[in-house]
Amino acid sequence: MPEPKSAFDATYPCDFYEPAELFEPDQMYTIPEIGRLLQGVEPDAEVDPDTEAVLVDWAVPWVMVHAEDMVVAEPLHDDGPGYYGLATEEESDAAPDTDSDPDVEGDATADADESA
Repeated sequence: MPEPKSAFDATYPCDFYEPAELFEPDQMYTIPEIGRLLQGVEPDAEVDPDTEAVLVDWAVPWVMVHAEDMVVAEPLHDDGPGYYGLATEEESDAAPDTDSDPDVEGDATADADESA
C-alpha cells in the first residue's frame, strides 16, 4: 500500500554506483556479489537467504541498466553462475554492433528489405 511522503522522517536521493566505482577492473562478480557491493558490503560477506534475495532483486536491474559498461563471462562450471565485470576500452570497442547489422536474425530493417 502506498504511503504519503509525510509519513517518513526523511527521504534520500536514489543514487547508485557506476560500474567503474563499484568493480575492481581485473575482477568478475556474480549477481549476488554485485548486490552486496551495491549495499557497501564485501562481495564474500555472509548474508542470510532473505537478505540475499533482496540484494539480487536490486542487482539484476542495475546490471541491465549498466550493461553497455560491462562484460559478461560464461559460468566457470556447468552448474555455476555467470560473472560480470567492468568493460575495458578494448572490450567495448570489440563489441559487435548488432543494431545495424542486416545479417543479424530478427533485425527489423533486414526483414523489411527482404519483404519488399
